[in-house]
Formats: sequence, structure tokens, C-alpha cells
Amino acid sequence: MTKSKDVFVVGTADEITIDPKDVPWWTSSRLGLAVLGFFGFVNLYALRFNLSVAIVCMVNGTAVRLNSKEDTSSVNNTSSGSADQHFESSCGLIAADTNATIVREFQDGDILWDKTTQGLILGSFFWGYLATQIPGGWFAIKFGGRRVLGLCMALCSLCTFLTPIAAQTSYIFLMVIRIILGIGSGTVFPAMHTMWGKWAPPLERSKLTAFTYAGARAGIVMIFPIASLLCKYGFAGGWPSIFYISGILSSVWVVLWMLLTSDTPEEHSRISPVEKLYIRQCLQKTAHKEEPGKKLNVPWKNIFTSMPVYAIIVSNIASDWGGYTLLTNIPTYMNEVLKLDITSNGLYSALPYIGFWGIINISGVLADLAQKCLSATFTRKLFDISGKLIPGLLLIGLGYLDCTMKVLAIALLILGVSASGFQYSGFLINHMDIAPAYAGILFGISNSAGAITGFISPAVVGLITEKGQSQSEWQIVFYIAAAIYLSSALFYLIFGSAELQEWAMEEKCLEVKINMLEKGGEDKSEKDPELQPPYQQCQHREQCLLI
Repeated sequence: MTKSKDVFVVGTADEITIDPKDVPWWTSSRLGLAVLGFFGFVNLYALRFNLSVAIVCMVNGTAVRLNSKEDTSSVNNTSSGSADQHFESSCGLIAADTNATIVREFQDGDILWDKTTQGLILGSFFWGYLATQIPGGWFAIKFGGRRVLGLCMALCSLCTFLTPIAAQTSYIFLMVIRIILGIGSGTVFPAMHTMWGKWAPPLERSKLTAFTYAGARAGIVMIFPIASLLCKYGFAGGWPSIFYISGILSSVWVVLWMLLTSDTPEEHSRISPVEKLYIRQCLQKTAHKEEPGKKLNVPWKNIFTSMPVYAIIVSNIASDWGGYTLLTNIPTYMNEVLKLDITSNGLYSALPYIGFWGIINISGVLADLAQKCLSATFTRKLFDISGKLIPGLLLIGLGYLDCTMKVLAIALLILGVSASGFQYSGFLINHMDIAPAYAGILFGISNSAGAITGFISPAVVGLITEKGQSQSEWQIVFYIAAAIYLSSALFYLIFGSAELQEWAMEEKCLEVKINMLEKGGEDKSEKDPELQPPYQQCQHREQCLLI
């Protein structure tokens, strides 16, 4: 029995069921989507973080330091031999101007931005990023994730091309460009989540989404060393080439994305019939398709009264807080407490991200395998709690290390950042478990709440460590981060769920019956089990793989 062309076929008597073993994997369209998505997130994070590296060689750091009142006062009160001044520490003799040697490598910068201005420029991205999280999910459901994601990445590419012009014109102009870049970037995760809600079978959901989103960390690993090289050896004066090259690569990706992807398997021109039917049967219960011009009915009340949704939100907030503490403030801790400038060594900076990328992919495969023996809810909780408990304990340990234990401190940093990757198979894809049809909107809600920590976490760390930058102050920072990690893990343990919520189900049975009655036919669905939708014959959506 079929419905109109705008609704998926449900429970036809002659529709064959698919054995997962007969469905291709390495040549599948869903794997192709994951690969394209992976490189999309590589480009996205390269566009997002290229300025963090480029700003070092854009700005004349020496001039900025000399222009500051504190530095001027320090220079006036220091003898002519201050350049060679050393002080004693438990780690031996340390040069007083350790950071100066790093600054001198980039004295070719001709832009004068003080630290406050640099902070405003780098932080302006989040102003736009926060604004489009929820709207991005709504637009993706309404108009299709493919279009929303492709157009917004094109916007990000355009902003990247304009960055050198904006930087040389006015820092306010650059801030506007970064805000627009944030607006475009804010829609990408919700749009991709919306697409995976229609493409990923439940027992492949973890590894497909984990591989896709791992591109974000790969982008960071790649942009740091490449941008550093372009600063010195790039064309157009060095640092502008960072933005031109990353903009070109992103633009090429946008073209490939628009040509090779589609919003749903039904619309894909090259997908095999067996793969299309396999995905449709597995997602039968949650298939969602809007008619053009039809009002999108989002169950907002149910969403904001659902405890599993709040479990995801709380987990997202804790994940981002811990992420900003680990990835943004740990290098400062290494410098101030361990007397180690970790940013001066590309290997040290990249290792945590490499480990993160590896754990994301490994945990995705393990989570899908675990669901064959464990429930989806137990699996999500296991991986999410592991991704918070381990980093939380390691953060506490970091607070007790000093400059005599640098190797151990770096090892804990790498392990902590890497272990947090387990969360990618926990809360991060939980939106698609509880409400695949509204996954983009749910992701926008939770990620909006989490992104706020991008403002709060650095401010809190600054307030705590502004006086002495001592080990005891940093212990407080780590205790706060660990407490947030552990309390959110407990909240997720109690209220988290991977069961499809009733408010997210499509009422196909009712629609089929209405159509039959309108045609004057007898409702035989209750009498003939062969005509019943597959999702009525199984209690758990995972069984769609077996019917």
C-alpha cells in the first residue's frame, strides 16, 4: 500500500525486506556522504581557526608590547642588561624574556592591535555562531540540509577571501566579517545532523557521524602547521595567502558537495536500490518529509519538557566548558606554571588533536558494535560518561604537576583531550536517537547553550588566575572543570535516553487508515500482519535491520 508521492512507502505487501549483509558499505552512498562531510568539516574548522594562527604574524607583537604601559614601565625600570636577565626556579635558569624570542620570529607583521582588540576580533566569531544554531536546524528541516550547508559554507568561503582586505582596512570591518563567518558556521552542524537523521541507519549512526565530525579536529591539526609555513613562505605578503588558499579549497568543496549529495536517499541519483530500501526500512518510523510551502510543525512544547533533551543540553554545556578549558587554557597553564610554551612546538600542539581524532573514530566503531549486545541507551551513557569522567580526573591531576614534571603533564593533556572524544558517540549523536526528524533543531538548541561557555570559561579562568598565575590558582580552575564534567555525567546517567520519543514519531498508521477509509476500502492492517508497517512488528527500531 502506498501513500502520496510526498510520503515514504510504508508496509507494502510486496516490498522485500533487506538483509544488512547484502547492503554494500565501501561503495555505498551513505559512506560517500560521510567522506564528503568529513572534508567539509576539515574546511569549516580551517576557516574558523586560520585567524588564530595568522594573527601572530599579522600583528607587530614587539611594537604592541612596547606600546603597552606595563611593558614601558618595565623597560624603564630595567637595566641595559635585562635582555640577558634570568631567574631561579625549581626547573633551573629560565630567561626572563622567553616569549620575546617567539615574538621576534614574526616582526614582519605591520598591524598594530593591542591584546584587547585581538580578543575582540577572535571572540566576534561567537556572536554570529550563537545566532544561527537553532535557526540553522529549522532551515535545514524546512529547505533541506544539503542546500543550507552548501550555501553557508559558500558564505564562509567568501568571508575568508575578504579577511585580508578587512584586516588591512579596519579591525571593525574584520569583526563584521568574522561575525558573518560565525553566522554561516553556526548552521553547519545542525544541517549535517538533519541530513544524518535521514541517512544513517541506527546501528551505523555512531561510526558515520563520528567519522564526519572528526573532520573538525583534523582541520585544526592541518591548519596549525600549514598556516605557520604560509606566514613565512606564502605569497601576497605571507599571511594573506593563508586565507586565499583555505578559501579556494573550501570553494572547491562546496561545488563537489552540491553536485554529489542529496537531502535524502530517495532523492539521490546514484544510490543503489538495495541501499535505498535498506535505509528506508530502518528509518521507517522516523521518516519526515515536508511538502513545499507547508508550515513546519515543530513540537516545541514537547522538546522543552523532555528530560532526555535536557540531558543532552547539560552534557553539551559540560563538554564545551571542558573543551575550552583543555584546548584554550591549558597552553597558558603550561606557560605560567610549567614554564613550558607549548604553542612554540607544533608537535605538542597537534598531538592532543590527533589523539582526539583517533578516539572519535574508534569510539564510533565500538559504539555501533556495542549496540549489538547492549541497548542504545546504555551505549550512549557508557561512552558519554567515559568522555567526561576520564578527562575530569586527569584535569585534577594536572593541577598537582609543576615544571619538574613536564613530560607527565603533556601526557595527561594528550590523554585528557583524546578521552573527551568518547563523547562523540554519546550525547553528540543522541539527538538522532530520540528525534531523528528534528535532530538539526535539537542540535542547535544544545549547541547554543554549549557555545555560551566560549565567553564564560575564558572569563572565569582569567578572574581566577589574574593575580599570581600560581599553581594553586590553576588547581581551582581544574576543580571547577572537573566538577562540571562529573556533575553533567551524573545528570546524563539519570535522565539520558536513546529511545525514540513519542512526540518525534510520524503517525503513518493513522494516515494509512484514513486514506483507506477515504477510498471506501476496509482497514485490513489489523487483520493482515503482512500489511502492517514494519515498525509495528518490532518493539525496538534496531530490529528494522532484522525484519
